Amino acid sequence: MSENKPLIEARGLTRHFELGKGQNVHAVDNVSLTVGEREIVGLVGESGSGKSTFGKTLLGLHDKTAGEVLFRGEALPGSYRSADYQRLAGHMQMIFQDPYSSLNPRMTVGEIVAEGLRLHAGVSDGMARERVAEWLGRVGLQADHMSRYPHEFSGGQRQRIGIARALILEPDFVVCDEPISALDVSVQAQVINLLGELKESMGLTLLFIAHDLSMVRYVSDRMAVMYLGSLVEVGRADELYFNPKHPYTEVLIGSNPEPDPELERSRPSTAIQGEIPSPVNVPAGCRFANRCPKVMDVCKTVTPELIPLKNIEDATSKREVACHLYA
Repeated sequence: MSENKPLIEARGLTRHFELGKGQNVHAVDNVSLTVGEREIVGLVGESGSGKSTFGKTLLGLHDKTAGEVLFRGEALPGSYRSADYQRLAGHMQMIFQDPYSSLNPRMTVGEIVAEGLRLHAGVSDGMARERVAEWLGRVGLQADHMSRYPHEFSGGQRQRIGIARALILEPDFVVCDEPISALDVSVQAQVINLLGELKESMGLTLLFIAHDLSMVRYVSDRMAVMYLGSLVEVGRADELYFNPKHPYTEVLIGSNPEPDPELERSRPSTAIQGEIPSPVNVPAGCRFANRCPKVMDVCKTVTPELIPLKNIEDATSKREVACHLYA
């Protein structure tokens, strides 16, 4: 649970994709998560765990199969119409993963960044140019970059353009979908620091989706861990990172590379064993059971619920875990 006043809340959010012949991809299953105002929640998990689908379903880019999303206490439609996008675009935006494919190569930077203003804010061309110049400056670019095209910029610069495009409408909530994964390590820190500065100056609320757990811990107030479409653990970032409770969280953090090459070479292997089950044929019981080093018989038949974990040492802890070890 969030300690801040809730801004956006998912309740039992589910998104399945139909394959035909009665088969569905269980991309997101019954996920409940609250993000408080001015909070950064990091969402982590292996590739294919449903992180991006969850973020897009929150924003209405995917229709909901079940469950609901509340924004400032208002239940949002299960399927968006044009009027819904028009009304909500100024409140919720997304920064996409790939800075190369997410920008239209036929549009200038000025047109890309101003597009949201023209579609949703109805500003004049002159005002749009002023706002674009201002926002290019805020993300570390120059006003004369407006006339250039995306291919003229590096990956890090393109991601800054994508950030300006998302934030020029001054939204309340932003989903950052792996915003640094396609960038060089030297550029990642610059983008992270930029997002942190903008969060402080604008009072942004962020859902930060990423693979790099150490980076997510650095930027997030809380972390949520997703496995095969479901949440397995939620808690304060430092508390969860240094004292994980769910076996999946333990091995996920253990498999995170050490920055020091000597330590990385000398430590024992902590790779997750086994194969991730198919999201088409989701197993009964705990979805991590076939790979879990602490599996019990009950894990193979009964699905554990995400429940608060009592902390005798710290009564203010907000840890939630879906594991029979703590039932």
